[in-house]
Amino acid sequence: MKSRERIFNLPAVVVWCGGAIVLLHLARLLLSDDADFFLIYAMGFVPARYGELAVLLPGGVAARFWTPLTYALLHADGVHLSVNMFWMAAFGSAVARRLGAMRFLMLSVAATLAGALAHFLAYPGDEGVMIGASGAVSGMTAAAARFAFMPGGPLGSGRGRSDAFHMPAPPLRAVFSNRNTLIFVGVWFAINIIFGVQGALLPGVEGAIAWQAHIGGFVAGFLLFGFIDPVPRQPSAI
Repeated sequence: MKSRERIFNLPAVVVWCGGAIVLLHLARLLLSDDADFFLIYAMGFVPARYGELAVLLPGGVAARFWTPLTYALLHADGVHLSVNMFWMAAFGSAVARRLGAMRFLMLSVAATLAGALAHFLAYPGDEGVMIGASGAVSGMTAAAARFAFMPGGPLGSGRGRSDAFHMPAPPLRAVFSNRNTLIFVGVWFAINIIFGVQGALLPGVEGAIAWQAHIGGFVAGFLLFGFIDPVPRQPSAI
């Protein structure tokens, strides 16, 4: 008897997280403009909420506590949603296969919070709302970079091997000496800064790109990975 193949060849936690975000986006299409506006400001991250403006915004002062996380559940449009879901499937899947569901969620939450913090530090008092899972996805991307390009890793010499996702992660000094990792990280930062400053260069993108939040999430994922990685690490890894 043949075993059933899964519709999505992705870790379950990635499918559930991505599915919840997509379903929420589709549900918003059924809302009136006023209701959607209220939802965006009640769940989106607004730096000015941490000042006197909090009482005037949907969600009030209490939203200070949940919006540094819930902003990641909302997206501006189909392009914004599609890019983040594609990136989550590509890099989040590698991280979920290595860390398992609970550690994957822990890293995602930490990167989301770090993205909100970076955005707040860049724009204290700003009244604009930030939404999108880019901070979390950036953290997943950074975590994948810690092991994926190294010898034996899924994007290194071990591609195609069943144990490629569980090769011991090297210490940071080895990561920074790996040519492929350095190129990937360098290109990632360049793309985020260039398109963050000149968002209009991206087709279908309206408004500013919160590139500082991307970098905050990336740094968090890169550093946190060494502390939650369940695979026994090489000496001196952090």
